[in-house]
Amino acid sequence: MSGTIHPHGDASTEASRLYTEQQLQAVTVGELTPLTGPIEIVEYDPEWPGMFAREAQRIRASLGARALSLEHAGSTAVPGLAAKPLIDMLLVVADSADESNYAPDLEAIGYALRIREPDWYEHRLFKRSDQAVNLHVFSLGCPEIERMLLFRNWLRRNPADRQRYEDTKRELARQQWTYTQNYADAKTAVVKQILKRAQAAMSTAKDEDW
Repeated sequence: MSGTIHPHGDASTEASRLYTEQQLQAVTVGELTPLTGPIEIVEYDPEWPGMFAREAQRIRASLGARALSLEHAGSTAVPGLAAKPLIDMLLVVADSADESNYAPDLEAIGYALRIREPDWYEHRLFKRSDQAVNLHVFSLGCPEIERMLLFRNWLRRNPADRQRYEDTKRELARQQWTYTQNYADAKTAVVKQILKRAQAAMSTAKDEDW
């Protein structure tokens, strides 16, 4: 996320989490950096899946079996959807709170811990300084994992909600924000609406449809 390192936004579906500056500072590892320009939304780039695949290969090589799951999440994972040019990745480990079990190896390949949220599913966010990549880490069984992937999958298959989400992002990106998180929080209502439809559809669909 250009200009800030807080994760909640395209890659998060927790609609009730709205952050004050003080709260952002409390979970940020290092300096909380304000935006210096407008939010950048670009057309979908077919290179994004390849960027994810290359980075995923590096992470899997580093962590081995400790990487229980690694997914491309967020808007760059949805073909045809305009997005901030930032690859959001979802890493599932046995226990995200046990940083000693995975963080040193991520740091060895260029990742730095920038967010630590003990009160929110023990979420961790790592960023690379040389590439636009956010790596979100959760523990196996965390409910946010299912929500993130459901939201992504629904946008992939539902053109109306995909366009609705893009229109909302473009409209909000034209406004002025202190932090990228403020822009992300402003999307809360539409994310909540879309996720509710996705959950309803999943509850009535056959297993093979998902």
